[in-house]
Amino acid sequence: VQLQASGGGLVQAGGSLRLSCAASGRTFSHYNMGWFRQAPGKEREIVGSITWSGGRTYYADSVKGRFTISRDNAENAMYLQMNDLNPEDTAVYYCAASPLTTMMYEIWGRGTLVTVSS
Repeated sequence: VQLQASGGGLVQAGGSLRLSCAASGRTFSHYNMGWFRQAPGKEREIVGSITWSGGRTYYADSVKGRFTISRDNAENAMYLQMNDLNPEDTAVYYCAASPLTTMMYEIWGRGTLVTVSS
């Protein structure tokens, strides 16, 4: 599967953005999916994840209650709805796929930059 994240941009603190991750190639529903981010000068960190069916999600404490991950297997897409953004959310956001056979994030898309101004 190939992944492409989109939807980043510049937003003021308190605003919202919705990121999309489009998948192509192999069966999208054969993958658990995750969102990651990397801020300037910092290590990459997980934002959250969603199981292959969409039945379970996980969120990092820093985004819990503000971000929501969803997926549409019929559309081969995953989404990250980000609300109440703050400058600490500024980062390049990546989507990644974890095959059910390995449970490791093996496939990464190009990131999309989110910049939150104060």
